[in-house]
Amino acid sequence: MSHSTRCAACKSLKRRCPKDCVLAPYFPPNNPQRFACVHKIFGASNTTKMLEQLPLHLRAVGADCMSFEASSRVEDPVYGSVRIISQLQEQIIEAQSELVKTKGEIDFHNAQQQLQQQPMQQLQMIHAIAQEGEDQPLWLSSSQQDPFPNVNQQLLEDYNYSNTFCGFEF
Repeated sequence: MSHSTRCAACKSLKRRCPKDCVLAPYFPPNNPQRFACVHKIFGASNTTKMLEQLPLHLRAVGADCMSFEASSRVEDPVYGSVRIISQLQEQIIEAQSELVKTKGEIDFHNAQQQLQQQPMQQLQMIHAIAQEGEDQPLWLSSSQQDPFPNVNQQLLEDYNYSNTFCGFEF
C-alpha cells in the first residue's frame, strides 16, 4: 500500500512510513490523537506486535480495542475501562432487579384478577346447576348412588339466597 502521507504512527515516531506499514490502516494521519493514546499506554512496538499476531480480518477490531482501552486509561489512570465495565454491570443489576419487581407486580395483578373472576365463575356454575334442577348428574349411572346427595340442593339454596336480599329478588 503506498502512502502519499505518513500515518499517524510514523509521524509520531518521526520515521518514514513504509508501504507495508502495519499501523497505517488503523492510525490514519487525520487522527494523530488516537495513536498518541495507544503509544502512551502500550508503546509502538507492542502495538505493532499485537496487531501482527491477529488475523487480518480482526486487526481493525484489535486496533479499536487498544484505542478504547488506551483512551480510557489516559482518562482514568487507576481504573481505565474497568470503571465503565463496573458502571454497566451496575446498570444491568438494576435493570434485572426492576424486571423482577415488574414481573412480581404483573403476577400479583394476575392473581387479583383471578380471585375476582373466581366468584363469578362459581356463580355461573351454581346458576347452571340450578337450571338443571334436581336431575341426577350425568356422570352417575343409575346403579350408583349420589355420594353427595345434598350438594346440588345446597348449591341451589345458596344461589337462591345470593339472589335475594331481605326477601327481595334481584
